[in-house]
Amino acid sequence: MRIAGLNLDIVWKNKDKNFQLIEEHFKDVDADIFLLPEMFSTGFCMDAAEVSDRHEESLEFLKKMAKEKNAAFCGSAPVEQGGHFYNRMYFVQPDSESFFYDKRHLFSFSGEDKVYSPGHKRMIVNYKGFRILLQVCYDLRFPVFARNNDDYDAVLYIANWPEKRVGAWEHLLKARAIENLSFVFGLNRIGTDGNDLFYQESSHCFFADGTEISQKTGNIISAELNIDELKDFRQHFQFLNDRDKFSIEL
Repeated sequence: MRIAGLNLDIVWKNKDKNFQLIEEHFKDVDADIFLLPEMFSTGFCMDAAEVSDRHEESLEFLKKMAKEKNAAFCGSAPVEQGGHFYNRMYFVQPDSESFFYDKRHLFSFSGEDKVYSPGHKRMIVNYKGFRILLQVCYDLRFPVFARNNDDYDAVLYIANWPEKRVGAWEHLLKARAIENLSFVFGLNRIGTDGNDLFYQESSHCFFADGTEISQKTGNIISAELNIDELKDFRQHFQFLNDRDKFSIEL
């Protein structure tokens, strides 16, 4: 399975412009899954009442792209539902069937927890023979929530993780791959946002042993995920059998 992610310089609070940029960047790219950064349509913005989707604008865009490219599209957007705001990660299949995960761990350092409501469940999507866990940015710092209970093969992390803390982002991505014996694809945005925070190119895909397997061409980062190679690795190194058993109270 091939995943292609876009290192997008998100235009602050401009959905139409970001939709246009995404279409242009992916025009000649082929993949099974196309991955977009956290809050790809607006930037990581706390002005939720101003920018949040009320008519599923970002979801409709993802459905349109999934149909045109005959591939899955995945990314998060600010969404208003039932009087609450969510940082919602969508996974949209080519037939328009969609799944979503609401970001569980809200970034209190930026006040995200004062504006958005947290999700209350994990989301694992089955797609093309892979079980895929959906995660957003700050979730990366909480390994218990992402612990592999032998129920997934790959994790998709999408982020707006600034340059000043990018070392943690890169180290934790590799750690999640190693400790969970899984593929980990971490996609970060680039450029400078409306809060004057800078984001350097720092997207990666790691195999279960921590080996980087991604390639970068321009703003596109891609990786081939081989499920048989992962199964062979897990059969040889059966570390998940020794994991602690526990439940999480959400």
